Amino acid sequence: MRRLGTALLITALLLLGAPVAPAHAAPDGFTATEVSFTGNGGVVLHGTVLAPPAGATRRPGIVMLEGAGNRGRSYLRPEAEAYARHGIVTLVYDKRTVGYSLLHRDYSVLADDALAGLRLLRDRPDVDPARLGLWALSEGAFVAPIAANRSTDVTFLITVGAVGTTVAAQTAWAYGTYLRHAGVHGALPRIMQTAAVGATIEMGLFAEADFDPVPAWQQVRQPVLAQWGQLDRDSVPGLSSRLIGAALDRGGNPRHTIRVVPGTNHNLHRTAADGFDRLPTLPSDYADFETAWLTDPASAGAAASGPALPDEPALTPAGSTWAHFAVALVMLCAFAGYFLAGLVARRRSSRAARWLLALTPATVAGTCVYMFFMLATAAKVTGPVLLGRPLPWLALQLLAVATVAVTAVVATTWRHHRGLDAAERLRLALLTTGGALFIAWAVQWGLLLP
Repeated sequence: MRRLGTALLITALLLLGAPVAPAHAAPDGFTATEVSFTGNGGVVLHGTVLAPPAGATRRPGIVMLEGAGNRGRSYLRPEAEAYARHGIVTLVYDKRTVGYSLLHRDYSVLADDALAGLRLLRDRPDVDPARLGLWALSEGAFVAPIAANRSTDVTFLITVGAVGTTVAAQTAWAYGTYLRHAGVHGALPRIMQTAAVGATIEMGLFAEADFDPVPAWQQVRQPVLAQWGQLDRDSVPGLSSRLIGAALDRGGNPRHTIRVVPGTNHNLHRTAADGFDRLPTLPSDYADFETAWLTDPASAGAAASGPALPDEPALTPAGSTWAHFAVALVMLCAFAGYFLAGLVARRRSSRAARWLLALTPATVAGTCVYMFFMLATAAKVTGPVLLGRPLPWLALQLLAVATVAVTAVVATTWRHHRGLDAAERLRLALLTTGGALFIAWAVQWGLLLP
């Protein structure tokens, strides 16, 4: 019975969002308290509250929202410690795994989770409810304005690397940015930005692809500090800063500050690769500006500070993905018909035909595998580049050229062998049709383009 009572007590504490572990002193003098709280749908979330030593006055409080993926609270721990050292009570927590994955996410659900964390901080005796807000990185900045529009508990927003375009447009822009940085040019960047993005959307593999953050920003009434790194290579920073600033203006919210931090990357960290890395090192003055801003965020104006950001164009990923699939399907059916007709008629295939039957599926399958690899790595892993092409892509282009050459040989054979019977003519017609459709498919996917 005693064990049962203990278990019930722990469960009650979890449901109430109370700490399940005592606070302990961290090396820099602040305390770290393990907590749990209940988010959307009853999902229990676990986090850590980092707090400066207790004083006579209540402190500001922030809930930190991480970017895409689920790296856990440790990913933002350096930022949280920096804020705690500046006298701010900070909550970092593990993002939910129930209802959030690579293929499914709902920013509305994540907003409810953020507000649940905010309520936990609001109930602490060392937090000033009048100075309680959200800090959001990248994808978290899709969530933060939704949460702010739902609750007056949110008294300010601080964002880092917020995206102002649709998710699909931002992703397409980043593909091109990283591929150009790797020395890749020609057809591959364009194909990644159009056909590859379009394919993932149409197959249901791109969660929240069409989400537009601008309407939520237009409703935000709280003070906003929106920050971008000068070397941000992920969030379309120039365009995003203008879109978000304009949305706040249209909504009648003049209390926003646009800030560009010199020499930092997407998450405002120091960079050793012109913004194309993710070093864990924070600038020595990290959180100084934010802390000063928090002394009176309501008085903040709309003046921008820092170096100018590039003027990127708006991007709209496009591509007739289902047309690509249709061409591939008819092509494979034509090759299958050739093979089956040969079995029925007991006819052997020529050497050129056998090469075509081998090269075509190898090229198609190889292209699909490579595209999925590039999508899974966000086009950030290219490997060696030769002639402006990653080696796997160059190999696929060479296979495509070889397939076209063999198709030409087969077509010539059909044209010059007038003595062939009807069955063999049908087989060659199917084979040549399959080869012609492969050429169309390869052009669609950039394999036969420079």
